[in-house]
Amino acid sequence: MKENQKMSEEIRVRFAPSPTGKVHIGNIRAAIYNWLYARHTGGKFLLRVEDTDLERSTPEAIQALMECMDWLGLDYDEEAFYQTKNKSRHMEAVEKLIASGHAYKCERTSRDGKTGEVVMFKMPKEGVIEFDDIVKGKMAKKAEDIQDFAIVRSDGSPIFHIANVVDDIDQRVTHIIRGDDHVENTFKHICIFKALGASVPKYGHLSMIVNQQGKPYSKRDGAAFVGEFRDSGFLPEALFNYLLLLGWNPGDDREVLTKKEMIELFDLEKVHVTAAKFDMKKLQWMNGEYIKRMDEKVFTEELLKRVQSEGMSVPEDYDIKYLVGQLQIRTKFLSDLPELCRPFFSDDYSFDEKAVEKRLKKPGVKELLLDLVERFSKAPVWNAADLENLVKELSQGNGMGPWVHPIRVAVSGRGEGIGLFEMLQLLGREKTLERLESAANTIAL
Repeated sequence: MKENQKMSEEIRVRFAPSPTGKVHIGNIRAAIYNWLYARHTGGKFLLRVEDTDLERSTPEAIQALMECMDWLGLDYDEEAFYQTKNKSRHMEAVEKLIASGHAYKCERTSRDGKTGEVVMFKMPKEGVIEFDDIVKGKMAKKAEDIQDFAIVRSDGSPIFHIANVVDDIDQRVTHIIRGDDHVENTFKHICIFKALGASVPKYGHLSMIVNQQGKPYSKRDGAAFVGEFRDSGFLPEALFNYLLLLGWNPGDDREVLTKKEMIELFDLEKVHVTAAKFDMKKLQWMNGEYIKRMDEKVFTEELLKRVQSEGMSVPEDYDIKYLVGQLQIRTKFLSDLPELCRPFFSDDYSFDEKAVEKRLKKPGVKELLLDLVERFSKAPVWNAADLENLVKELSQGNGMGPWVHPIRVAVSGRGEGIGLFEMLQLLGREKTLERLESAANTIAL
């Protein structure tokens, strides 16, 4: 809806997951779009827990759903609506449909060979079912192409189709924004709405999220559930922002947006019709961008907490602000902080075998490192700028690589990290000399 349009009714949208313990990113993206649409229009965002699958809809599964929503900041406006508590209303609607001739009872044999009485919804045999999809445009299907379908099982329990429609009526839902795997259901549901004498909500069907091969994104492609991204160290703001951009953009080249900007800019009419391709590298980049934007104090607290949880201690006089300045702009995951910090706060760090082989296991490296021990020990001032100038003089304008790479691996065990000379400043003269000498005498050739 355009911002200058006036709505004669309050917009009410809903997120209606079936809790199974794991929330797929495709489902939570639908929740994000619904939430943003409600916030953009000043409407209501509702949560409906479709918990009719009693075997899978356990208290633990529902708790996992709630935790995911809370983690992403998807607050809802009214009390959570549980579908199982509305069964009597579902059955009232079924009886109304039978009485009006829109439904009928019949015997059916299930897949396991059991025969019982079910209730079928009677589809009209002529005419066209059509609706204007907010995302996809005009959608139409001949009524005769859709067979009658069950709305009550032989055990007397209401099926998704009738429960879904009745709950939407009872929650006064005005717009239904969900995945395009529901398009066929929508044609059926429109007929149920009309048969019950209820107004039909507006529909918007979101294209699916696909992998690099264009197939539906699943667990086989990597993390596919919200909890997995949380456990892997992604920030909720980064995942929220990235999932929003899987099928929508603000109309310019901005990618990292604040929640306020998202709410102001979000418009269902800008949602893409084509499938959205999931790019893990892009999400990792975005996570790093959000870490860069973290309040320095919050990042510092995270660093100290995570370092200390790994048994490392930070000296009271340590220049933590300088370390934070070097790490925050380079960190992609907060969960990486303990290993990134280990060379600074512990001598118990591992050496990367490939880096050792490439940088230290070369003839002449031992002499180079021992020469540096001698030169560094005489440096009048121990800071990054002076140490860099010292190595520049050694290189005589031919590039510092032959010195920089062996030094880095010798003092940190890694082939990459923060700026080398900033690292040496943080390590201090004594520890740097000790590690250079040790690597020269025990590892280097």
